Amino acid sequence: MKNMMFFGKRVCFLGAHPDDIEIGSGALIAQIADQTEIRCVTFSDNQKNPDLKNLVQEHYASMKVLGLSQEQIMLLDFETRRFPHFRQEILEQMISIQRDFQPDIVFVHSKADVHQDHQTLTAEALRAFRGTTILGFDVIRSSYGFFPSFLVAVSEEETNRKIEALQEYKTYASKYYFDPELTRATLLRNGAICERKYAEGFDILRVVASFGQEYQ
Repeated sequence: MKNMMFFGKRVCFLGAHPDDIEIGSGALIAQIADQTEIRCVTFSDNQKNPDLKNLVQEHYASMKVLGLSQEQIMLLDFETRRFPHFRQEILEQMISIQRDFQPDIVFVHSKADVHQDHQTLTAEALRAFRGTTILGFDVIRSSYGFFPSFLVAVSEEETNRKIEALQEYKTYASKYYFDPELTRATLLRNGAICERKYAEGFDILRVVASFGQEYQ
């Protein structure tokens, strides 16, 4: 079996909160970290909650496991659960990312996600990156009806690195969605859908493509 090849010189991951990007795309990031230029932007650092004071450093440590440096990570300070109130400011931030980074592919939350912050981020990404391929990742705790229509085969090593990255979140150690068995089971299930051992799954929000041409 052959996999369709996809690529981008610059790939951007957008998440609402620390942990979202790793939960949705950690194995893929581990796979491509040394192959392309990556920017990860998290729109809330959750630092208004005193119980989450270690979250920023845990986020950096998690991304480091996946192969990213702190310079590839941007943490913003929009207030958690109030993203709809800051829709215009979030859009303007994304337009700035589009202008400065010019990503070839953008990953953001799935449209199946019901969290208000996640929904706002996805809606504004579709506005800000109109000429760009956009794929949606799944954050299992807040998705209802998600089914992956774009599957990326990943290795056991990349699966293990995703699990190791999530274990850096000591703050969330008791949360069910950080259980290594759940993470592995999700990647196994996605793999079963496409007859591979493991796969990271996304839904397709927009694909911009050329057929039979070399990448420009």
